[in-house]
Amino acid sequence: MKYAADRPFADPDKAARKLIEIANSAEAYMDGRIPIEAINGPFPSEYGAGLALAVANGWLWPHESGVYVKFTQAGAELFA
Repeated sequence: MKYAADRPFADPDKAARKLIEIANSAEAYMDGRIPIEAINGPFPSEYGAGLALAVANGWLWPHESGVYVKFTQAGAELFA
């Protein structure tokens, strides 16, 4: 018997890749800045783990304020 629903993004790698996908589809402004709420809103509860792994992998660069992120060269190459 199954009591809990499946969590498709429980794996941090899958969460990070989905987060990068969402960030790629978000409209960037001023020097390629992507507002954090543009990727936080449509993402499930595993957002924190996905963002941490995307930063650790060097795909995203978070601003110190936490307001926006930017793609790094490595992150941009994922969609080239």
